Amino acid sequence: MNWTTYSEACARNQRPILERLAPLLANSCRLLEIGSGTGQHAVHFSAAMPALGWQPTDLAANLASLRINLARNGCDNILPPLELDVRTERWPAGPWDAVFSANTLHIVGWSEVEALMAGVGRVLAPGGLLCVYGPFRYGGDYSSPSNAEFDRWLRLRDPHSGIRDFEAVDALARAAGLTLEHDFAMPANNQLLVWRRGAAASSI
Repeated sequence: MNWTTYSEACARNQRPILERLAPLLANSCRLLEIGSGTGQHAVHFSAAMPALGWQPTDLAANLASLRINLARNGCDNILPPLELDVRTERWPAGPWDAVFSANTLHIVGWSEVEALMAGVGRVLAPGGLLCVYGPFRYGGDYSSPSNAEFDRWLRLRDPHSGIRDFEAVDALARAAGLTLEHDFAMPANNQLLVWRRGAAASSI
């Protein structure tokens, strides 16, 4: 494959993520990915789930390289990537059967985490799944010394970023009408969190 931009971390984690995602998304038809980055996850996962329409998104500044990568490596079920700034109301029209985001919550600021969860509450279909991959803290504690060091590095680079507390993120999800169904421990001290939206409409 020919990539303009490439992430070794994506290459390492895509197989264990897919092993968890594939059974969960077996009955899904439309998925919205938030923060597609290089597009490696979109390519790998959509190839393994050809019945799933995969909608990549990212900030405007990242779209050019994402489009090139997907044009070179993508599958027929990957839709043309769209611009998405979670802080705006201009989200791709739902309802979406599933929303997926990997390694985003610790990169963006907390206000963007709040906006992301509220936006998912608006566009996710009743019964739909939100799947979020990345590192988290539990009860204020890190899952490993390496995660603690990673968090210190993140906050030195950008004080608004950092590994998020699971409890705070789950509270946002519940406010958006989502209920946690799975918390999978993943390699390299990451988690895959899966929430489901209830049948009732969200209050957000």
